[in-house]
Amino acid sequence: MTIVTRFAPSPTGYLHVGGARTALFAWLLARRHGGRFVLRIEDTDRARSTAESVEAILQGLQWLGLDWDEGPLYQSSRMDRYQAAIEQLLRQGKAYHCYCDKQALEAMRARAMARGEKPRYNGACRGLKAPPPNAAAAVVRFKNPLEGEVVFEDLIKGRVVVANSELDDLVIARADGTPTYNLTVVVDDRDMGITHVVRGDDHLNNTPRQINILRALDAAPPTYAHAPMILGEDGKRLSKRHGAVSVMQYAEAGYLPQAMVNHLLRLGFSLGDQEIFSRAEMVEHFTLDKVGRAAAAFNPKKLLWFNQHYIRQADAAELARELAPRLDQQGTPTANGPALADVAEALRERAQTLAEMAQKAAMFYRDYAALDDKAAAKNLRPEIAEPLRAFQDRLRALEDWQPPAIHALVEATAAQFGLKLGKLGQPLRVAVTGAAVSPPLDQTIYLLGKPRALRGLERALAYIDA
Repeated sequence: MTIVTRFAPSPTGYLHVGGARTALFAWLLARRHGGRFVLRIEDTDRARSTAESVEAILQGLQWLGLDWDEGPLYQSSRMDRYQAAIEQLLRQGKAYHCYCDKQALEAMRARAMARGEKPRYNGACRGLKAPPPNAAAAVVRFKNPLEGEVVFEDLIKGRVVVANSELDDLVIARADGTPTYNLTVVVDDRDMGITHVVRGDDHLNNTPRQINILRALDAAPPTYAHAPMILGEDGKRLSKRHGAVSVMQYAEAGYLPQAMVNHLLRLGFSLGDQEIFSRAEMVEHFTLDKVGRAAAAFNPKKLLWFNQHYIRQADAAELARELAPRLDQQGTPTANGPALADVAEALRERAQTLAEMAQKAAMFYRDYAALDDKAAAKNLRPEIAEPLRAFQDRLRALEDWQPPAIHALVEATAAQFGLKLGKLGQPLRVAVTGAAVSPPLDQTIYLLGKPRALRGLERALAYIDA
């Protein structure tokens, strides 16, 4: 059997973290078994579905590297299939028209609650042979079995048993004829040959209903796996109040897709104590029985840890490609400066995100606006002026513009004035960069270039003289 999974978002917003993890798990299951991954866009809600949301979802999946084998397939183009299924169920007596209006339904629920029962539809129209007089526009309800139970083996939750007496006759077509979610999902899963449905456990209550509809349509139900929800650090369901929840917000904030995918995997999946997984390792080891049943907490600090790891491991040329548009956006010209890959190499150990790296990279492409007051007051004191001038003279005469040669100048100047390297190095750093923090000094001066480094030294000496 070829395993076929699907990701089926509603295009009513961005691709959020929970949806991205669902997509990842479904993608990994298909890839591990050499199966197919289907992308389905559930856009039957015309009022809320937008082309912008579709694009945001596609962009998010592409950023994460979750490629699909079929799709995107749009529910809005399959209305005739849903209508045929509804007519089949009506014709076979497995569905019926319901004429109860809103007031009747509210009264029905109120009576049930007064009796201490679950508020639900009581099947008032289930046995009607003809419409009642002055009937409102009818919806179509599925005739759920009254006896027996729905039993299925969830690949994450385990054995699930639900009595049919707990399920009411749900609406499968609205009064205007449009199909509802539980009907469209069932028809799509059947038509598209979906063998495994991986989704969040907020859909668990829908599963027995969908299984009954599938059986009514003479279709075998797929295998289900319901992943637990993702919580915020406060133990509540992840939402906007916890910060960014769209995966593309994290992309814009300077996170690498490898970091996000690794963190999403670890939100439920475990393999001993292993934290870092390559894409190949994910595919090789992923199984649903290694996904925990308890809710997982999204940890921004852990995501940042993953991101810093992948920045350190990334190819410098790849980091440069990611940095280039960020430097453009912040107005940092890179045409007359060091190779961006060299800058990325110098900064990779000191940046947790690409956004932070881009901010730090600016020093190598434009003169600093002003000296940091605190750093200047501490390091640019009168007694350091003479060593700075001596280094300035040596640097101006240097022809072999490479970090080792620059380092040799620092050592020679320190020795000349009987200074430890740190006593000269930190004032030099403040002089050439305007701040107290940078990559190693010889590397920093090399990347700044001779003209910019000399201008910085001149400004520092002017500060001391003043």
